[in-house]
Formats: sequence, C-alpha cells, structure tokens
Amino acid sequence: MPKRMTGEALAEAVEARIGYTFRDHARLQRALTHASARGSAGEDYERLEFLGDRVLGLVIAEMLFSAYSTATEGELSVRLNALVNAETLAELAEEIGLSDLILAGTDIRSPKGRKRVNLRADVMESLIAALYLDGGLDVARRFILEYWEPRSREAGAARRDAKTELQEWAHQKSGSAPLYRIESREGPDHDPVFTVSVLIEGYQPAEGKGRSKREAEQAAASMVLRREGVWNDAGEAA
Repeated sequence: MPKRMTGEALAEAVEARIGYTFRDHARLQRALTHASARGSAGEDYERLEFLGDRVLGLVIAEMLFSAYSTATEGELSVRLNALVNAETLAELAEEIGLSDLILAGTDIRSPKGRKRVNLRADVMESLIAALYLDGGLDVARRFILEYWEPRSREAGAARRDAKTELQEWAHQKSGSAPLYRIESREGPDHDPVFTVSVLIEGYQPAEGKGRSKREAEQAAASMVLRREGVWNDAGEAA
C-alpha cells in the first residue's frame, strides 16, 4: 500500500470514491483503521464492523424481498448469503478503491490470500456503519444499493451454497453425508482463520479456510465440487 493518508486528506479520498461528504471525519478514519494501527487512542474498526454487518444484511434482505416477490425463503437466503460473504465485500472494496486507504500496521500492510479478503471485507462493513451513523439509514441504503443491486442480478447469484450442493451430491455418490472437521484455528481473536477439512466416503478429503467455521466449511465444500467437476471455476453447475 502507498503512504497512508489521515484526517482531511483521507476523508477527501474516500468521499471522492463514494460520492458522500462525511460530517464526522474521525469516525470515518476509525472505520478504515485496523487494530494493528489504532495507536494510543485504541480506536479501530471492530465495533463499526459489527454494526455495518447488520445494516448491510437488513438492506440486502429488504432489497431481495422486494425484487423477488415469488422467491421462497430458501432462495432468498441463498441470494443473501452470496451477496454478503467476505469475497463479495472484498471485491467491492477493490472496485471502489478502498484498498489503498486502509490504515494498518506494516506487518499486514500488504496481506495475502484469506487475510487480504477478510481485511477488505471488514473495512467495507465498517464503512457502511460509518455511513449509517453519519447520515442515517437512507444514506447507507443508497450506498449499498448502488453497488450491491447490480450484483444481485448477475448470473449465478442465486445458486445454492456449496454445503447444500455437496450434501446432495455426496448422498448420490456415496450414500453418506459429508463430515466436516476443524483442523486448526490461527490468528488473534478479532481476526481468526479456521482451517476445516471435509471427508466423503470413497473420495479424497479437501480443506478450506475462512474467518468462521461456516465460511471454512463452505470453502472446503466448494473445493470438492470444483475438483469433482460438479461446479466450474465460476462456481456454477458444470
């Protein structure tokens, strides 16, 4: 990442990217500050991330409920999960250009792999919380709909989650359900990384990583589905 911006310069950079002028620049800076760079004030984005996750879920659920009036609860859940997962949030953070604005310690300034995804996803959620607290739900909703609504219409947005798909496939192939096992848990409490393996009778096991057990299980299930040709590289039915 390039030299870090703070204060007014950081606010102007964010505002230019998202088209909203913040009243509280201190909160905005906190929304972009990882625990490794919080300094003596002890302020980072963790609490904002918690709130932003809930605001995002509400707005996306409301959007899907209105847009897909005949969809079942199961289909709506699948669509929502695809839109609020870490991968989608991280991709949108890159699209908006937030990556070079994140304030982080030198040890994680340029994270790789799963940590890179999680960092960007966390910042996106905390930014949503900052928008909500600064301008209210309508401001947060406009921001979310601008970036998430087009995604909701993309091909594959309503595909079933990997664990559900693998459950049915495993029953057809081996007559038994997949078995998930936690192999390891690494990292600090605020940013854990789980490694989970999935076992299916008659097939090689596969591993997946994620910032929660469920996310790691989904990654492991997805790995099997791609390896066995059930899904293609885009995560769609082959």
